[in-house]
Amino acid sequence: MPETSAGSSPIHRIIADLYERLRHEHAGEVATYIPELGKADPNWFAICLVTADGAVYEAGDTAQTFTIQSISKPFNYGIALEDKGMAQVLEKIWMEPSGEAFNSISLQPGSGRPVNPMINAGAIATTSLVRGETAEAKIARILEVFSRYAGRRLEIDQTVYRSESETGHRNRAIGHMLRNFSILTEDPTPTLEAYFMQCSVLVHCRDLAVMAATLANGGVNPLTGERALGGDHVENVLSVMGSCGMYDAAGEWIYQVGIPAKSGVAGGILAVLPGQLGIGVFSPRLNANGNSVRGIAVCRELSQRFNLHLFNSGHPALSVIRRISSARQDCSKRVRSPGEQAILQQEGGRIRHLHLQGELHFTTAERVLRETLREAADADHLLLNLRHVAFADPVALDLLARLAATLAAAGKTLTLSGGAFLPALENTCRGVLPPAALAVVDFVPDYELALENLENRVVARCSRPGWDTRLLRLEEGELFAGLDPASLAVVEGLCTRHDFAPGETLVAAGSSDRSLFFILRGSADVWIEPPGAPRLRVASLSAGTALGEMALLDASPRSATVLAHTRTECVALTAETFARLETEHPAVALALLRNLALLLARRLRKANTEITAAHAA
Repeated sequence: MPETSAGSSPIHRIIADLYERLRHEHAGEVATYIPELGKADPNWFAICLVTADGAVYEAGDTAQTFTIQSISKPFNYGIALEDKGMAQVLEKIWMEPSGEAFNSISLQPGSGRPVNPMINAGAIATTSLVRGETAEAKIARILEVFSRYAGRRLEIDQTVYRSESETGHRNRAIGHMLRNFSILTEDPTPTLEAYFMQCSVLVHCRDLAVMAATLANGGVNPLTGERALGGDHVENVLSVMGSCGMYDAAGEWIYQVGIPAKSGVAGGILAVLPGQLGIGVFSPRLNANGNSVRGIAVCRELSQRFNLHLFNSGHPALSVIRRISSARQDCSKRVRSPGEQAILQQEGGRIRHLHLQGELHFTTAERVLRETLREAADADHLLLNLRHVAFADPVALDLLARLAATLAAAGKTLTLSGGAFLPALENTCRGVLPPAALAVVDFVPDYELALENLENRVVARCSRPGWDTRLLRLEEGELFAGLDPASLAVVEGLCTRHDFAPGETLVAAGSSDRSLFFILRGSADVWIEPPGAPRLRVASLSAGTALGEMALLDASPRSATVLAHTRTECVALTAETFARLETEHPAVALALLRNLALLLARRLRKANTEITAAHAA
């Protein structure tokens, strides 16, 4: 799956703003106990967020390489689980938090088993379980898997490796102690050298975020589609990250940040929100616990800002995007003249509507923003239908408001429609958006009306001035298409003129009137009253369209009420005048009946399309 660049998204700007603010934080010190690490520029700083479906948001020095150090531990633990199986791994390494520093000698009394795989003793034991008898064989296996996580070929920084190997006396002592307890069953040297090389793998911040997103995506790299870890082991890796990944600060971390994470003394932090996203942060300045100062601040702020805590209320796996379409495919219930229909067939792609469903929180709102911005590349008007959204938290409302600002800056309009959260969303937008942006955002409870309004904008832009106020001639309407001037004169002589004020009744449901109306100017709405339900608008009629044809043809009572929406001017043929037309001018009557049949066929096709769209929605 190709990656999605999301540089124009409001989320990117939030991360860029966070980077700008925190890059002035200079607390902490660069690690020097490994001499090569002390050469890092303390001002390096990068943030990267990758979603479980491959969207990338980044800021800062995201291509600056550094060594992975202890962030390698959870990934190596996954390799050991695949190579030896859970039972054998747990026999050698337990999974309880130590509450001690990363280089502490935390072994269980009697057995000598390391208490978890995130401290050095456990990590060295983990490396011993990786397939391969030599250091070279082990590191080849490790590099191959790490590269699948990152989506690119990773290499070892040989200078850092030599520095680690030459100064790693405490780790060598731990290795020999593990051999004493038979946790290591062979000479510890190959395992120790592989461990030093494993910690010296070069990555950049973006690699960390992609590796984290791979875990979030059940072990499959969201950018390449390649599996890095079997899905049955992902939960074990995330479990030890959640309980032990931040060493003696692990409890405080899971309480305050609530995202399984792993830090490294080169300044990296990797965090995983299962099923949703991965975070990578790089800044070499460390606190007393060996964790990046800026990295901790970034993760804490992202968790709080986007409500990412792991133990927040559960989110459904249901896709938030129910359907995406354009006004060329799905049109409103407005019955339009042939000219307007032709315009919408040609230009309807300028309107894109996205039907949403489920819950809106950070991860699902991010997907909405991404898809909306993608659609906006080829559209002028965006419409979000919120009718099927069951819940929207403040984070999602804020992101949607920022989306509106982004679209406004790009010269696009946004219409938000339906749903119980529309008033809250409108309040959020009014509190966040500047007047210029707010002017191109509409809040319309009725989705059909919202779509109709957008169609009117497109039709107006493509029509001659006064298209919606001009009095039409008979020959411009669908009912009279193809009639020669003499036939038109005959029909016009039989028609009566009517003028209706807004809200006035053209046709009343249940009446026996059989007149056929043709709208010359204005518009009218068709309403029905389902038993036990509120009155429902089922169609809107433009100038150039006819109404009342069914009663004329089958003499049945009117099935709906038609009210003038604006001042509406019509001509009408009564049943009596039509009978006279059939007698005195049968060819003209036949032409009208043929046009009526075509009109009904088009409306039936439109109804079929609407039913199909409603079923899909």
